[in-house]
Amino acid sequence: MIGLIENEMIKIFRRPGTYVMLGLLIIVIAIAGVTMKYNIGNMEDNDPQWKQNLQMENDALKRQMESEKGQSGMNEYYKESIARNEYRIEHDLPPLEAYTIWSFVSDISQMIDFVGIFIITIAAGIVASEFNWGTIKLLLIRPISRAKILTSKYITVFLFGLLMLTITFLLSGILGAILFGFPDKPTPYLLYQEGVVSELPIGLYLIVYYCLKSINMVMLVTMAFMMSAVFRNSSLAIGLSIFLMFMGGNVTQLLAVKYEWAKYILFANTNLMQYFEGRPMIEGMSLSFSVVMLLLYFCLFIGLAYYVFKKRDITA
Repeated sequence: MIGLIENEMIKIFRRPGTYVMLGLLIIVIAIAGVTMKYNIGNMEDNDPQWKQNLQMENDALKRQMESEKGQSGMNEYYKESIARNEYRIEHDLPPLEAYTIWSFVSDISQMIDFVGIFIITIAAGIVASEFNWGTIKLLLIRPISRAKILTSKYITVFLFGLLMLTITFLLSGILGAILFGFPDKPTPYLLYQEGVVSELPIGLYLIVYYCLKSINMVMLVTMAFMMSAVFRNSSLAIGLSIFLMFMGGNVTQLLAVKYEWAKYILFANTNLMQYFEGRPMIEGMSLSFSVVMLLLYFCLFIGLAYYVFKKRDITA
């Protein structure tokens, strides 16, 4: 298996397009860093009245809660905002501070979808290209099961995606440290769960945030891989996967406004951050429900890919 994965990695890194992807990633992050440096710099909010302002905000939120008692969803949002503000006041944690490395790393997380386009391109072509080039015959005549061949290809896609995300995280961290520096005292992330506010180290939070934000990309990459194996058409897999990446969530949100069954759609469950920041897209959804739905979709995609790939006849 390890030999097959190494062979697939060599194939990927022999393509000039792979280095173009890496180059574009580095250039875009560098441009983003320079742009933010000149537009934001190291501005800091030194408002000495921030505690009084937060207290005034809490008073306004409490009055708003009283006037909107019937809107339970908004009330939960108000409660969370009030709890966070009270925690900041009690523990002397100002809401705004200088733009630092952690701010830049957090902002660069918006590029995960951009990275996803590259990984989808690899996933969509890793099986389909073997059929298009006729090299699939050379793989299947070897004394290795089709299941191992397909598994090695999927693991290769996963490792390549992990590499791209790691480069994104580390490069943004290095560039952020150079351009914006480290804060004297890193402000922790305030996690709100079940009415309780707790602190989470900002570095650990960003790692978790990157992982959770990557789930949508992982599912779309798996779907592109499935279509590559089932339809042997990389263009279809790339086009449909990228379209769903940018439109799937928006369409699901529109459906969720009127239909409760929208919670069974893939894109209603890929954003697990909704259970830690904000509220679920549809009332009644839970973290365990979304995890189960993601596993079901994952098994469906992988199951179809293996079934079709193992049954397909390879014509001479």
